[in-house]
Amino acid sequence: MTLSRRSLMAGAAILAASGRARAAADADVVVIGAGAAGLAAAAAIRRGGHSVVVLEARDRIGGRAFTDTSLGTGRSFDAGGQYVHWAERNPWREIARAARVRTSDDATSPWPVLVKDGVRASEAERRQRRAGFGRVSSLLDHPAAPDRSVADAVAGEDEAARAAATGLTRLTLGEEPDRVSTADYDQLWSGDDIWVDGYGALVAGHYADLPVRLGTPATAIDWRGPGVAVETPRGTLRAACAVVTVPVGVLAAGHLRFTPDLPAATAEALDGLRMGAYTKIGLALDPGRLPGQDLRDAVILRSGTPGLTAYLEMQPFGKPLAVLHCGGDGARALCEAGQGGALAAATDHLVSVFGSGIRPAVTAGRLAAWWTDPFARGSYSIARPGHLSAREALRLPVADRIFLAGEAAAGGGAMTVGGATLDGERAAADVLKRLGS
Repeated sequence: MTLSRRSLMAGAAILAASGRARAAADADVVVIGAGAAGLAAAAAIRRGGHSVVVLEARDRIGGRAFTDTSLGTGRSFDAGGQYVHWAERNPWREIARAARVRTSDDATSPWPVLVKDGVRASEAERRQRRAGFGRVSSLLDHPAAPDRSVADAVAGEDEAARAAATGLTRLTLGEEPDRVSTADYDQLWSGDDIWVDGYGALVAGHYADLPVRLGTPATAIDWRGPGVAVETPRGTLRAACAVVTVPVGVLAAGHLRFTPDLPAATAEALDGLRMGAYTKIGLALDPGRLPGQDLRDAVILRSGTPGLTAYLEMQPFGKPLAVLHCGGDGARALCEAGQGGALAAATDHLVSVFGSGIRPAVTAGRLAAWWTDPFARGSYSIARPGHLSAREALRLPVADRIFLAGEAAAGGGAMTVGGATLDGERAAADVLKRLGS
């Protein structure tokens, strides 16, 4: 980006006014959203010697990193992020080690059962599916330009490859293959994955000492003056800068108003992203009523729910629990059906794998409906085909006083707790430069 003399003069004026803005402000910086990005940003700003207030619409911190304990003692599950992805560079690996939380690399788990229409697949069908995934992996490894959707990338392949592509995008990204950019998928970081028992609880505990105002959603940001004025139901806060970490689904829905409107480049970046619908449904199991069989994890294909591909995680970390994972339009339908309908469908899927004898073992359930959650509006960001640059564009500050951050702006770390954390720290570094630290 080339800086004109006019932009340099404007920047100097903003910096000159920043001292006056801070003098009249409630804090140097207001952070909107207490997910991993907002918490990481607030912690870094405070370490930099500046006052910070975090506004959070929910009654808890952590955002989409959330360990659900509603199913009772010994049945907690991560309703949001549960893996420390690309652990070699992910800050949460060392945080988890220091906290001595229970982890697993999941390498010794047996292969999941493959179920089609309630019938366990034959070995030939399993080999065909593995071959399909191999073909898709080769097609998506450094795909040729121009960018296109995953569906277009596999359009000329056989049915096994097309089905594998659908399963891949639904169960890893939470989206349909025609809406996923191959270039965006290719640029995501890879590496070792560490499964954490209570990732959300780890995030909340790590940042428990930060000043967060719970139950305080930001509804509008006025950035016409030298600083920012953030409106909430509990009054208006003034600060020199704002770090905005709410999910792009919330921004796209217009739940946070900006005066004046966000610049065209920022609005275009937001339009280049959408939210996936990765969804989990936890089912509490009564150990005394479980049938005497091997309760293996299962991949469910062509189920009774239209458009649904599901992964059934059985007894994670040995807990009497089943967690159904799904994504894409079938998951959206379950979220929109509400908890009662979603639990009934998840129980039916459980029965389709293990038989009717397991139905009495289900004693309660919980739907993690990120798609219909007004403070999320989806699970995590997906770049539309042809819009790879949207993530980087989100990093550009608005008038040197509004800084967007989160997993959506995390580049190769997108869609992860670790990526959100690193991007929150990146935004904090930009803020500290702006404040002269």
